[in-house]
Amino acid sequence: MKMRQFFMLFALIAFCGLASAAGGQGKPLPPPVTDDDFYDDGNPDPELVELGRHLFFDKILSGNLNISCSTCHHVLADTGDWLPLPVGEGGRGLGVARDTGSGDDAIHERVPRNAQPIFNLGRKTFNFSFHDGRVEICPSEPSGFCSPAGDDLPQGLDNILAAQAMFPVTSPAEMAGQEGENDQADAAAANNLPLVWEIIEQKLRDEDDYLPLFQAAFGDDFTANEITYVHAANAIAAFETVNWRFDNSPFDRYLRGDKAAMSPSAKRGLRIFYGKGGCSSCHTGKFQTDQGFHAIAMPQIGPGKGDNLEGYTDGHDDFGRGRVTGDIADRFKFRTPTLRNVALTFPYGHAGAYSTLEAVVRHQLDPVNSLYNYDQSQVVLPSRPDLDAQDFVVMNDPARVDAIAAANELAPVRLKEKQIADLIEFLHALTDPAAIDLRKDIPASVPSGLTLAD
Repeated sequence: MKMRQFFMLFALIAFCGLASAAGGQGKPLPPPVTDDDFYDDGNPDPELVELGRHLFFDKILSGNLNISCSTCHHVLADTGDWLPLPVGEGGRGLGVARDTGSGDDAIHERVPRNAQPIFNLGRKTFNFSFHDGRVEICPSEPSGFCSPAGDDLPQGLDNILAAQAMFPVTSPAEMAGQEGENDQADAAAANNLPLVWEIIEQKLRDEDDYLPLFQAAFGDDFTANEITYVHAANAIAAFETVNWRFDNSPFDRYLRGDKAAMSPSAKRGLRIFYGKGGCSSCHTGKFQTDQGFHAIAMPQIGPGKGDNLEGYTDGHDDFGRGRVTGDIADRFKFRTPTLRNVALTFPYGHAGAYSTLEAVVRHQLDPVNSLYNYDQSQVVLPSRPDLDAQDFVVMNDPARVDAIAAANELAPVRLKEKQIADLIEFLHALTDPAAIDLRKDIPASVPSGLTLAD
């Protein structure tokens, strides 16, 4: 055989091998997830994890002692709450049964963004937190993070997941309560975040049953006076890293060599996801996210984040990443979410505008058309007339909808109905069966003695 023919044949064999390894789709598949992808190689100190478990479910972190982290990120709702927009401080009940409270205890507003699921957030390379990325890893900062707290964010936080845990307790709508209701709420209203954290620290120091848990995690000679909210945040992050790591989905098993792990339909969907569908342009890597920020014409529902499109003063807009950077070009951009267990994490979008996985998939295949034809009836929120009046202010205003549409980055993708069904089947193959029932994560009780359920 001539040398030229040999090299041509070698190149063809190599190409075919790569295509086979990638499943025949346009982009190569990511490597399998390993322990090394997670903080502490996926195995933080079990005593720290146990402390974090109690703190996550304990209402002692809230201003009015009536809500915990788990209220909006509950294991019975797959670490979310199954609501488009959370019903935070002052509400009653869990998940879709939660109401807006009543009388003096009624909620002040809906929480303006969807409660994000907490699956696999203990990965080392996740650099941003929150829908707009307002907390991010910044090695140049004393704390190691850029955040709304600026220089007030204390040092000693183990990772960005711990940094994120510093902020819900400072939000009036989420956990602090309204000004005048308690000291924590007053400090939050004054934007005195260090004081918010100090108030929580004192509550933990005063609760005798917490000291043994802190000593188990930080040493026998650890005293109550040493407890800080940084310790608590690090413990919560450790709990979330261990208990909500899920990387044994059919797709994971497929990547590890079990080619029978996914159904034929899911395999076809995989090829669409990494090929014609263009999904992997943003949903890339081991956890299907580029960690970037993209404008994809997502409908805006709810009270908004206080932003105002030119000519408006009601605060019902949400500029997303633009709130953080101040750049008009970043308006309506939101962080690409990981897709692990995505079939469990409805509703979808930064404001939970889409009720089903199929609906949000169809939106991303033709975002602008979907935005202009948005079906408001799919949004099911606990009703209260004064709050209901805010829910569709933006979507009922053609000028504001036009602004969202104009920022869209995604071109339409034409897929046949069978291809869409296969794509959705692949997304279901990202569900780890162990994530379906998380009841074991709920402690029997918490050290404060406060109730676990509302």
